[in-house]
Amino acid sequence: MSSPKAPDRRRPEGALRRLGEWCARHAVVVVVLWLVGLAAVQVLQRTCGGRYADDFWLPGAQSTVGRAVLTAHHPTAGGDAGQLVLHTDRPLTEFADRIANARAALARLPAVRSAQSPLPPPPNTAHTGPLTADGRTGYFTVRLRDSPADLGTDVLAGVDRAMAPLRAAGVRVEYGGVLGDLARPAGDDRPGELVGCAVALLVLLAGCGSVLAAGVPLLTALIGVVGGLGCLGLLGAAFPFATVSPAVATMLGLGVGIDAALFLIARHRQYLADGAPAAVAAGRAVASSGRTVLRCGGAVLLALAGLPLAGIGFLTGVGVAAALAVVTAVLTALTLVPALLGLLGRRIERFRVPRPGAAGVRAPGPRRAARHPWPYLVGAVLVLAVLTVPAWSLRPGHLDEGADPPSSTGRRAHDLLAAAFGPGANGPLTLVIDRTAVPEADRPALADQARRVLGRIPGTAAVTPLRPSPDGAVLSATAQPLTAPQDAATTTLTRRLRDSVLPRAVRGYEAHGYVTGATAARVDFVALLAARLPLIIVALVGLAFLNVLLLCRGVLIAVQAAVCTGLTLAASVGVVVAVFQWGWGGPALGVAGPVPVEGHVPVTLCAVLAGVGTGSALLALSPVRPRRPRHADPPQDPSPAPAVLAGAALVTAGVFAAFVLSDDVAVRMLGLGLAVGVLLDATVVRLALVPALLALLGRRAWWTPWWLARAVPARAPGPVDPPRPEPPRPEEPVGQPGVPPR
Repeated sequence: MSSPKAPDRRRPEGALRRLGEWCARHAVVVVVLWLVGLAAVQVLQRTCGGRYADDFWLPGAQSTVGRAVLTAHHPTAGGDAGQLVLHTDRPLTEFADRIANARAALARLPAVRSAQSPLPPPPNTAHTGPLTADGRTGYFTVRLRDSPADLGTDVLAGVDRAMAPLRAAGVRVEYGGVLGDLARPAGDDRPGELVGCAVALLVLLAGCGSVLAAGVPLLTALIGVVGGLGCLGLLGAAFPFATVSPAVATMLGLGVGIDAALFLIARHRQYLADGAPAAVAAGRAVASSGRTVLRCGGAVLLALAGLPLAGIGFLTGVGVAAALAVVTAVLTALTLVPALLGLLGRRIERFRVPRPGAAGVRAPGPRRAARHPWPYLVGAVLVLAVLTVPAWSLRPGHLDEGADPPSSTGRRAHDLLAAAFGPGANGPLTLVIDRTAVPEADRPALADQARRVLGRIPGTAAVTPLRPSPDGAVLSATAQPLTAPQDAATTTLTRRLRDSVLPRAVRGYEAHGYVTGATAARVDFVALLAARLPLIIVALVGLAFLNVLLLCRGVLIAVQAAVCTGLTLAASVGVVVAVFQWGWGGPALGVAGPVPVEGHVPVTLCAVLAGVGTGSALLALSPVRPRRPRHADPPQDPSPAPAVLAGAALVTAGVFAAFVLSDDVAVRMLGLGLAVGVLLDATVVRLALVPALLALLGRRAWWTPWWLARAVPARAPGPVDPPRPEPPRPEEPVGQPGVPPR
């Protein structure tokens, strides 16, 4: 009987094996190169890297056009605005000189377009400015020349210097609006990252049985995340990235990096147990599991490509950040992991720890589901359907500073403004009437009509008088809602002003009305996302279908993969809605009361879960696909490494779940949704729904029409089965503690 042929090195698996062996034999060189590159990226990122800022202004949106019109005709009233909230036990008029000096110092800052004092100019003593009746609370309105993403850290330092005399006199100063965003420290996700790493280490120890075998995936994933974040910071100098981008990149980088390394190490230890030298075992592990890692990483990247479909720069940046993390994680797994495996050699089995259960025990769930498909199918669908119910009441919105931690200056400014002026003071709406095309003689009549209409607006606490721009071409006013910016009533008011009130105010004239300001911009942002969310979900489910179809060449099996992906996405969104929007578990996560689901969270959540779920489907089906002609019941031939798949799912879910400790509520939503989605995919879907469906479909699951069979390659790219191992040496029997069995 002829021996199996060695892999052709001209084929991809041959190149991967050569890469793995080279890295293992030159381990010191590879490790040094990684460390030097990591240090260089960190130095460059700290010296010339960019910063993260949220930009919700959409090109062509009414809020954006209105801001441009106002800025062009009334520069001191345009631009992004921030508040400097002042509060003291004595009337602020006693600090008039210091307040005047602070306003002058603010106006001299290069980044400041204008600064409005809370005190009225003398000799007027009426409280016409942003000052409470008792005179103890007021605020500066500071308008900036550039967007927050283009501002440097020196802006905040200049504001601090201008406010220093007031603070020295005992006046409390808090930063709100865009200034609060600038003063907000970079999202402190370190507690979540530490907890996630601890959970991952515990799961890896339980699954690997060796401290070194468990430590390598965690160490390499952390190195990949640090490198990816450094590269992201460098890109941030040229392209703006949202504040949530580093958290998404960290979550995906840790999850993908640990899982990829786990698969490589499991295969490497098998080859070590078969008697192969460490470098050869590492090369064979990269050859056999490297394409699996590449294909799963490609599935995640393909799903992330759905984010730019929204046509919003905010989401495109989040997708680029996540994709960069995935690429870095895969590159680390294919180079640094084999280098460390070659460096450790057989010492990887040292420092054993007790492992729960016997090695090599296969999970009985899929077999039971295949033998009793209907009960498992109905039960799985019911579980997913119940979790999906809240998703139908999804109300995408935006989170204002009231959802920030109480320790942040933005939250303190928000609370002071709400207590002194009402909740709507944190989200004023700027009304703009462009009467450039109106003849001079008709402008007074238009102004009178607009004043009558704007004087009676339900849902507003106050509307300031219309003010003409210096050239008289534009009228502007400020409307303060009765409700907080994140309240649904504020969104309704914004739409009513835009669609009904302002058109009535300019009826009969060649004029245009706009609603602008930060709150209006976020309303437009969320509305566009909500409108395009169904298209993005359809695209993600379609990509999952094509991915599985190309690998398995079975139409129905690809359909079931797409259906399972869609159900998992809906159930995960449903859990997020129930916890945060319905408020069922928000207090336990540090969120006081129900809050809207941040507009970008459902889209980002669906994109990441679609990629991770498709990768899991490819891992579960790839060992079955080559043998499908000989099996009438595919579910009876599960993956040869169910323990590795289950361990990878637990590690990924643990990493995602740990981010519910983040200071950013949107990151908490993402962490919870991703953790729930991964657990549902690994349990309800992979252990019950998929085996039951495949058992009911039988051979029909692999049916392919003749025209599709000719169009799709006979052997779609997929994981490569490893060469048949040599008999194990007597001193290292297969199945010994800490070594996964064949």
